[in-house]
Amino acid sequence: MESRSAGGATIPVIGFGTYNLYGESCEQAVRDALEMGYRHLDTAEFYDNHRAVGRGIAAASVPRDEIFLTTKVWKTNLEANRVKDVARTALQELDTEYIDLLLVHWPNEAVPIEETIGAMNELQRDGVVRHVGVSNFSIDQLQAAMAASQTPIVTNQVQYDPTVDRRDLLEFAIESGVLVTAYSPLGKGNVLENDTLAELGDRYGKSAAQITLRWLIQQPGVLAIPKAGTRDHRYENLAVFDFELTAGEMRRIFEATGELDDSLAAKLGL
Repeated sequence: MESRSAGGATIPVIGFGTYNLYGESCEQAVRDALEMGYRHLDTAEFYDNHRAVGRGIAAASVPRDEIFLTTKVWKTNLEANRVKDVARTALQELDTEYIDLLLVHWPNEAVPIEETIGAMNELQRDGVVRHVGVSNFSIDQLQAAMAASQTPIVTNQVQYDPTVDRRDLLEFAIESGVLVTAYSPLGKGNVLENDTLAELGDRYGKSAAQITLRWLIQQPGVLAIPKAGTRDHRYENLAVFDFELTAGEMRRIFEATGELDDSLAAKLGL
């Protein structure tokens, strides 16, 4: 599988999201995803499924060092001591010795970002967290996190699909060497009804969902973490590496949310 690198981290471009997966169904989905080729898993304190994700990892015949595991600290737990407690609880629940990427799930202006990131950097020095990042941050908030951290902010995880305009954030991220991780990359199913995506899917023998994922991962510095509750959809989401959209097709999808300016187009190679 293709990967993206930033700040010393190398992350598979397609991950497996686990939001709203629980218990035995979550465990089985994680095991199945790993055994069919996923190597990037995304969970969070807020999802309340760490134990099930950990059991899925343990049940799969995939070495831990081949898996890139991300979790997140919820916005009410961003004080330094709470960040550390959440991370160490996550290690126990996931039954792992380290977390590959720890994110601030949502910003919280009541807690200085310097305090939160400082605690995350301490966890890195302790060896239980390898990389740090953020989620749902604006450009200004991302800049503040980058200034506060002694190590690179690897990614900003945000909702991103062809109906969500992320051009400003994307351009800033490309310039700054920060990855953009797209959650809900299929627009919670809305992309399936998009005529342009369906038309392109017919051209390539792919679904609208696969066209969407291909569009995302062809953008420099972009990852996608679709959730798939069924085995068929998990396979479908991985089957996006055997074709490539043209520059014109990439631009056409971008233009669903507005004009693509020359500066960003150049950075995207379009």
